[in-house]
Amino acid sequence: MIVDIQEKLLPAIHEHERVLHNAIRLARGAAVFDLPVVVTEQYRKGLGATIPELAASVPAFNPAEKLAFSACGAPQVLEALGRGQIRHVLLCGIEAHVCVCQTALDLLEKGFTVFVAADAVSSRTPQNHQAGLERMRAAGALCVSTEMALFEWLGRAGTDEFKQVLALVK
Repeated sequence: MIVDIQEKLLPAIHEHERVLHNAIRLARGAAVFDLPVVVTEQYRKGLGATIPELAASVPAFNPAEKLAFSACGAPQVLEALGRGQIRHVLLCGIEAHVCVCQTALDLLEKGFTVFVAADAVSSRTPQNHQAGLERMRAAGALCVSTEMALFEWLGRAGTDEFKQVLALVK
């Protein structure tokens, strides 16, 4: 799930280039394995659309607009998660201490296993980024890196998927 990586908000985010780069790698990696990707936009009218380069990396891009901070507040999100018997959700996006955190907490409460790509989330300040990660970890979310997620999806070398993932990590 890609949370709120939008045109007007991203420039204010600490290390926003890292967040965007890793979110794109995760989106492209998910496509390699045909994993569903849910994208949210917080109040699009005020914060703008999803960054175009990221949107282009998501097959069948169809963002769920929301006003609630948690992505679980958007019916489209819960519907997408319910369709495929999904039990594990990997989160990336902004802001770590607000929308990403509240989404993680709600997903955990609903029984999902939640992974947070720590290098693909951030906030306007490093302190809030760290506080968000700590809060999610304390609640039971598993913090991983982008490369950890990609290689866990992969599982082994020597496949066509391995070559595609290797191109993403180089």
